[in-house]
Amino acid sequence: MRHAALLCLGLTLVAFSVGQARADDEPKGYVCSFAIGNSWSYENGAFKTAAPAPLEFEIRDIDLERQSAHLVTDSREKPGTLKIVRAINANHFLEVVNEGFLNVTTIYGMDTATGSHPAVHSRHLGLMGEPLFAQYAGTCTAK
Repeated sequence: MRHAALLCLGLTLVAFSVGQARADDEPKGYVCSFAIGNSWSYENGAFKTAAPAPLEFEIRDIDLERQSAHLVTDSREKPGTLKIVRAINANHFLEVVNEGFLNVTTIYGMDTATGSHPAVHSRHLGLMGEPLFAQYAGTCTAK
């Protein structure tokens, strides 16, 4: 019984150290570019679709242990606060904007052929009481 307990403890420590090493190896920032996507609005009882304008932003100060980061855009004086949800081979960066709307950016593991990370960005908001949302596909590069 004692040997089994020691084996379990040893395996737990190995798993923790491997997970910690991976977290330490993760980039502390990304520059993201989204050139394709769709946006939808809801007007007069129906959804309408359109191509959104391309997006670029930076995610900085990534702290996986504290599950926090900052979003930097050209249109903001001050970086936005992001929460991080970790997944297998991806990290989700969640932003709750002042009005309560939600933006989510998922950055996947690096594509070794291109050196960039495939990414998806979704915006869920409203304008004058009507739903407005968008989904983009693009890439992020470690900074």
